[in-house]
Amino acid sequence: MGKVKSYLSLIKFSHTIFAMPFALIGFFIGVGGLLLPGKVSTGQWNLHKSVGWYGSKEADEVADLTDYFSKDSLVYRLYSSEASRGQLLTEIFLYFMLVVACMVFARSAAMAFNRYLDRQYDAKNPRTAIREIPSGVITPGNALAFTVISSLLFIGCTFFINRICFYLSPVALLVILGYSYTKRFTPLCHLVLGVGLSLAPIGAFLAVTGKFHLLPVLFSIVVLFWVSGFDIIYALQDEEFDKSQQLYSIPAWMGKAKALRVSELLHLISAGAVVGAGWYVQTGWLYWIGAGLFIAMLIYQHSLVKPHDLRKVNIAFMTANGIASVVFAIFVIADLFINN
Repeated sequence: MGKVKSYLSLIKFSHTIFAMPFALIGFFIGVGGLLLPGKVSTGQWNLHKSVGWYGSKEADEVADLTDYFSKDSLVYRLYSSEASRGQLLTEIFLYFMLVVACMVFARSAAMAFNRYLDRQYDAKNPRTAIREIPSGVITPGNALAFTVISSLLFIGCTFFINRICFYLSPVALLVILGYSYTKRFTPLCHLVLGVGLSLAPIGAFLAVTGKFHLLPVLFSIVVLFWVSGFDIIYALQDEEFDKSQQLYSIPAWMGKAKALRVSELLHLISAGAVVGAGWYVQTGWLYWIGAGLFIAMLIYQHSLVKPHDLRKVNIAFMTANGIASVVFAIFVIADLFINN
């Protein structure tokens, strides 16, 4: 049991709370039309125009399901079958578990690889010297093996989802594993991390529809700039260390004060994407409450951290952002179903 805790600590399993809620948003946008009675065109979320949602496969407007869904996707298969509601819910639950497993395995691979690659820097940094690899709790070889196993399990899960997810799984791994190298050559490493986590809503949507659409991309933009912004705040703690080791980050490049201004700008863009997504699909009032709370948490975390006072960085990083993502997802998903 102690080893399990060590590996969960190695990959910072609790940080799954950041991207997972957005993956669930992407998932439920994709499957929502199957769960709702009647035509979604009567609801407030204009998804029949944006992502091809229909509550009834006999709907006159559906000229060709392949305009919206790939033939090997969950949604296409269930629209085209005579499955009972019980069978439908069972299939959706199985896909839900596959999406969750993909998220867990991909993130585990990325974090373990990051710890493996940065082990020498972590050993020199007083803040990170207690981590599992530099402290000797987990060997570098075991961390690398954990990365390989997690990567293979991720690819294996995508194989059981659909072809496009399977074909794109190496690309996703390239992004999330490649991030660990970026701090060695660019201060834009925070944006690369944001790109990696922003794959969550797009990937979950692809898992059930098999096709790209603008709406999950808008939520991915939210994640991209939100994560990039709060990663800059977190990196403030290592400004001097990064400079001493010739590592790149926005704080090491620009200094704490200017880095916080960049973080604020990125979070402003993220907030704009939240508003843009709601406007695009004509969401209901629950979505706007969630959006308001999400934006309020962005503002709150910036009120906690000052260039000369980093004592509350962890509150801003973990607590504020964890609350922001979970609460936003709850309100978005609730609005998706209640207002339709």
